[in-house]
Amino acid sequence: MVQKMPDKNAILFAQTRDRLLKALAYLEYSYAKVTKLPRHFVDLDQETLEVWESFSARFARVADLFMSQYLRFYVQQKEPGFRGTMRDMINLGEKTGLLKDADTWVEIRAMRNVTAHEYSDEQFDSYIAKLFQLAPILMGIKEILRDETQTK
Repeated sequence: MVQKMPDKNAILFAQTRDRLLKALAYLEYSYAKVTKLPRHFVDLDQETLEVWESFSARFARVADLFMSQYLRFYVQQKEPGFRGTMRDMINLGEKTGLLKDADTWVEIRAMRNVTAHEYSDEQFDSYIAKLFQLAPILMGIKEILRDETQTK
């Protein structure tokens, strides 16, 4: 009897899911640490700033893995001929029920882009406040992954 080889896309999707779960665990760890820290740039010492920057980087990594890889795989599975922008993918994710609010995910994507670039000391307080506000939504990906696994 000939064994069927697993689908290459299914393997890549599972690997992306595993990387995303690991990145989420790191983000949750950082989030727990920053909840106890000052949120004003003028109050930060080097060590505290380093913790905030780690949180910021982990936020960006999870956002990037989810939207650029997981969501892309998900959309391609639902619509194999799909050729749209990131905003189109996010909208389709909302339309199919994967995402609750496309505008919030566009905001998360924008914050990921700010993290990848530079923000000024003056912008730090509002930047951190926004990351802190959006992080629980981003960490909610665990529920999305759990629900997707249960529906297969």
